[in-house]
Amino acid sequence: MIDIHCHILPGIDDGAKDMDEALALIKLAADDGVSRIVLTPHLHLGRFENTLPVIDTAFNILKAEVKKLGIDIALAFAAEVRLDSEILTLLAKKQLPMYGQYNGQQFMLLEFPHSHIPAGSDMLVKYLKKNNITPVIAHPERNRDLLKAPHKIKSFVQLGCWFQVTASSITGHFGEECQALALNYIEQDLIQIIASDAHNLKRRPPVLSQARSKITALFGEEKAHQLFFANPYNITASLFES
Repeated sequence: MIDIHCHILPGIDDGAKDMDEALALIKLAADDGVSRIVLTPHLHLGRFENTLPVIDTAFNILKAEVKKLGIDIALAFAAEVRLDSEILTLLAKKQLPMYGQYNGQQFMLLEFPHSHIPAGSDMLVKYLKKNNITPVIAHPERNRDLLKAPHKIKSFVQLGCWFQVTASSITGHFGEECQALALNYIEQDLIQIIASDAHNLKRRPPVLSQARSKITALFGEEKAHQLFFANPYNITASLFES
């Protein structure tokens, strides 16, 4: 399995607090069967100013510690980019951490506020697509607008977005409504990726295997392979080339 959404870089957002916790999270992921992790700290201007140089520095320190411990896992980084018109400035300066290149597109993990889908979101998505960037919209099943009106996702589907569901939504951690919406979207073939969105060891660990088992039981091995390995592999493979 490949996890391409998690908050494990220590001390730079609301994820791992320190190096010890970060290393414990990575070991837990490896023990759960994850072979690659793309670390995606929040890039939320005004709250988490995690621009490319900040993330790169934190990543290299963590990667060195993982190597010292001999944990058998491959690491790369991107960012979970909060929807904001200011990200266009970072994009123009090539300072926006993103996933790799696939089928002529760059992919970017894009986060809407949990409370709603802001007006003008479609215009930003259109601009990104015009610049050969495909947004991967994080955890749509936890967005309150989509919980109230699930069909609203269709306009972003039509714009060419990808979607990433949280593994613990599949297993019911975020409640029955989020679980039902996640499974409904998967049944409609609207979801391309399942990832952990891990933040800590107790409440939000980097565990994918339980969700994978459930998806296999409900939709079959081929669908599980697509969501937990093939799609995340394809859009991040270039990050691991060296």
